[in-house]
Amino acid sequence: MGKGTKAVMTNALRIVAAEGIQHEILTYQTDDGALDGVSVAAKIDIPPEHVFKTLVTRGNDKQIYVFVVPVAETLNLKSAAQAVGAKRIEMVHVSEITPLTGYVKGGCSPIGMKKQYPTFFDVSCLGLDKIVVSAGKIGVQLVIEPKALLKLIKAETVALT
Repeated sequence: MGKGTKAVMTNALRIVAAEGIQHEILTYQTDDGALDGVSVAAKIDIPPEHVFKTLVTRGNDKQIYVFVVPVAETLNLKSAAQAVGAKRIEMVHVSEITPLTGYVKGGCSPIGMKKQYPTFFDVSCLGLDKIVVSAGKIGVQLVIEPKALLKLIKAETVALT
């Protein structure tokens, strides 16, 4: 962190630090309103295939599922449904994100949600040394080794895009 920057602490960062998992924190400007994943990847100067977005969904069984995919990709809802054994999966409404996860849209981390929902990462993460996910706050990203992250949140990998 640069001089004069205040240490940011989020639930996700507290959990990663408490577990002693090696990580790095990256911050970016949010005042331009460009908060989509591809814009964030450009701001932190990391290739988009290394930056992952966290998507909160609901199955036809009413169960909440979390899918984490590269920011430039789109979640394949059929693949997602297959992965969890549901007939169909749909994105939850933006108004439900905070009550379900404790995070806001654009700052939703797969780590430290209110409840540990079944979580699935796109299999592409396994080919990378490090991936970037939201640290639980808009403007703050977490760089972490994918296998350590998968183990921490008991996530599985599957082809999702």
